[in-house]
Amino acid sequence: MNNFYKLLFMCFTVFHLSSCKATSRGDNFVTFETGQVNPIAISDDGKNIFALNTPNSSLEIFSVTSSGLSLSESIDVGMEPTSIAVLSNKQVWVVNHLSDSVSIIDISEKPAKIIRTLLVGDEPRDIVFAGNNNRYAFITAAHRGQNGRDDRPIDAKLTEPGIGRADVWVFDTMNLGETIGGDPVDVINLFGDTPRSLTVSPDGKSVFASIFLSGNQTTSLGVEYFAKHGPTTSIDGTPQPDTGLIVQFDGNQWVDENGNAADQNGTNYGSRVLFSLPDYDVFRIDIENGKKPKLSGTPYSGVGTVLLNMITNPRNGALYVTNLEALNVNRFEGPGTMASSVRGHFTENHISVIKNNSVSPRHLNKHIDYTQFPGTKTERDSAISYPTDMAITSDGKTLYVAGFGSSNIAVINTQELENNSFQPSPEKYIRLSGGGPSGIALDETNNRLYVLTRFDNSVSVIDTKSKNEVSRVAMYNPEPDSVIEGRPFLYDSIATSSRGDSSCALCHVYGDFDGLAWDLGDPDAPMKLNPNGYVDEKVTPPYTPYFHPLKGPMTTQSMRGLKGNGPMHWRGDRTGAQAKEGESIEFAALKEFNAAFTGLVGRENQLSETDIDKLSRFGLEITYPPNPIRALDNSLTPMQQAGLDVYNNDITTGVPQPVHACNQCHVLDPVNNKFGTGALSVLAGPDITQEFKVPHLRNLYQKIGRFGNSGRFFTDGIDYGEQIKGFGFLHDGTLDTLDKFLKSPNFHFETDLKRDQVVDFILAIDSELAPVVGQQITLTKHSDTKVHERIDLLRSRAQIVTPREECDLVVKGVIDGQQRSYLMHADGSYQSDKIQEVLNDSELRKLVSKHNQTLTFTCVPPGSGIWMGIDHDEDGIYDGDEKTLGTDPLTPDAYLVEQLLTANQ
Repeated sequence: MNNFYKLLFMCFTVFHLSSCKATSRGDNFVTFETGQVNPIAISDDGKNIFALNTPNSSLEIFSVTSSGLSLSESIDVGMEPTSIAVLSNKQVWVVNHLSDSVSIIDISEKPAKIIRTLLVGDEPRDIVFAGNNNRYAFITAAHRGQNGRDDRPIDAKLTEPGIGRADVWVFDTMNLGETIGGDPVDVINLFGDTPRSLTVSPDGKSVFASIFLSGNQTTSLGVEYFAKHGPTTSIDGTPQPDTGLIVQFDGNQWVDENGNAADQNGTNYGSRVLFSLPDYDVFRIDIENGKKPKLSGTPYSGVGTVLLNMITNPRNGALYVTNLEALNVNRFEGPGTMASSVRGHFTENHISVIKNNSVSPRHLNKHIDYTQFPGTKTERDSAISYPTDMAITSDGKTLYVAGFGSSNIAVINTQELENNSFQPSPEKYIRLSGGGPSGIALDETNNRLYVLTRFDNSVSVIDTKSKNEVSRVAMYNPEPDSVIEGRPFLYDSIATSSRGDSSCALCHVYGDFDGLAWDLGDPDAPMKLNPNGYVDEKVTPPYTPYFHPLKGPMTTQSMRGLKGNGPMHWRGDRTGAQAKEGESIEFAALKEFNAAFTGLVGRENQLSETDIDKLSRFGLEITYPPNPIRALDNSLTPMQQAGLDVYNNDITTGVPQPVHACNQCHVLDPVNNKFGTGALSVLAGPDITQEFKVPHLRNLYQKIGRFGNSGRFFTDGIDYGEQIKGFGFLHDGTLDTLDKFLKSPNFHFETDLKRDQVVDFILAIDSELAPVVGQQITLTKHSDTKVHERIDLLRSRAQIVTPREECDLVVKGVIDGQQRSYLMHADGSYQSDKIQEVLNDSELRKLVSKHNQTLTFTCVPPGSGIWMGIDHDEDGIYDGDEKTLGTDPLTPDAYLVEQLLTANQ
């Protein structure tokens, strides 16, 4: 750098630094806790490893060296990337979960660059290539979202039965189409609840797609449908309130936990279930030359409850599916002796083998004696928990399985897996220095296994002969320390259970939910005083509310969006009432879950005060994604707007007379972090036998998929046939539609139309982040007006400041052979990663007029634009200037900052 430029740069930088507010790594990071699917891959020639840095929204390319891995380059992609697939030695494709997109990256030259962004349905997760010469790309996505075919939102038909909630998008890799987000050959709808993983048959002619939360043929019956099951009192003699019951279809009939098909009065459970659950888990899509890929055969069922990943055996074509099998038909937690059927054994870790059209689940921890508590060290050392990604040798004989919760790699003989003769043993496992292995890439030629470990955001290199870790390289991690330190306590089964196979994450899957209901009452416990606040004053005569320990079925709630929402659980029985000075109610309420480690997860003792604090801080960071039902410009349809007006203004709720508008209980105040709840409770009404905290409404669109009521309030008596879910709305999941709930005696709408309007609105209710967050598009020399219109949309949303900011707009690309980045100012101009360079909108777009130059525009969470855009380490010195100065853009340069400020003085 010449002296004049250096002096000019220092003047700009000093002025900028003197007006900056200091930040620390992670201060502006938003935690989504996205689950990776296939986050690591190896190039065809074995010279490069591609690894997804999910928190950093980037693809890292490593060169393979004799001593390990060396970072070659890092390419910014979309937000929360989950899967990568190598198309050729020139292209890799990355699936971006939060951005609802696929980044197509040209790796033939340095620096690598995004050459196109495909737009797909909501929250895509996985990608594979199949067909002759990898002709087709297959991508899984939820059946909803703003990016449908022909640049139109997807009509998810959330109030209609018989709609599959899972899609597989199929693109022709040789002809992506001319429309803004690409022209899919087809979007194949699957009759399931959200798809996840994909794999390809050995001959490349079939693709298999799995359903993520596929269920296990369980459902809830309402309180009026059967006689009470014992025990019917708490340990202090208080009668059990009326609660529902979970039943399971055993292949012939609906049965309870004891295998009975009827209650004590002889009432048959099956007569009360007005639908069937085929439990479609894995679908096959066939590829024929000259024809569109299409679904083939009957989907496989009985594979598992939560399906995590799949792989095919290259020799015999067997399909292996890692999964969690929930035992939620069983009841009760707690360390007592009266009843504790699920303590430390509520979910099993399986690999299911699909071969010759037969499904054979294999319990990975069959060595554990669940009749004895606590578990032994030998059981812990031999355990595999939360099995995720897999790799298999070319001869089909050896399978490597990542134990995300047990932080190990199981090495399994596939013949022993198929005939169920394998024996869990620590001698067969590879221990990792980093926790949470989520991805595996196998290099047989060099006897190497590459493992992405999510807890420490690193890549480990394993010698497959010695089964030892020989090196490890850490990727940059922008997460705050509270997230990094607290994450393991959600997943780590070795640290949080006595047998090494259980953790909170087996139900709170990736910090969310499993789509099931559980009866986790504790008959050994007494009544507990309820100190929570109420929407209404207590009734007279004076009334003292309690929590009954026999609470009945409750659907799993998400760990997302807990901050500012008060007591936790459906009843608010994690009250936070013992919050210390300086602690929030939510932080104290999360700490009360410590009891679940002994009563449910199966740990000998509760976590230490330090460790439960770490888990609680982490839990409060997890955020809901944008609502995919709402329009990208944050507008409401006329129906939704009318619903909002009724929600805010009409007095519709109360017994016997309406006294409240919806918004008085389900408080909607996004500016103050209220998304459907004011964190208060309500007194029990005529149809509810317990008192509940008013629940939030952000994730109702995720609960669609069960039609046919088996609960209270209203039933039309219609058998709705096949459904994809056994649980719907309300605490016990017995209500199938919101419309029926709003027809209950608790609500009073002037017209049916107004009720329907409210349903439309709350399915599109606000979330913490605006719908545009994560959305992106790539601009090239050949982009049409639709691409420019999408950029205009992103720009307009980034300029919204009231009632709350919607997003920051960052731009990334390769300009004149260099990676460059830009952040849009409120006035519409762009600050580049070099402090002296500011461009207007026209100047920025003209940068792509040169051959092979591209720019990708992405809306990121408000406040994230600096670190995601132009100053990664947030030290006040922009990335481009750091490169010029020869310093590291990923490492805060406190010394340089001090020197510049001192020079200014």
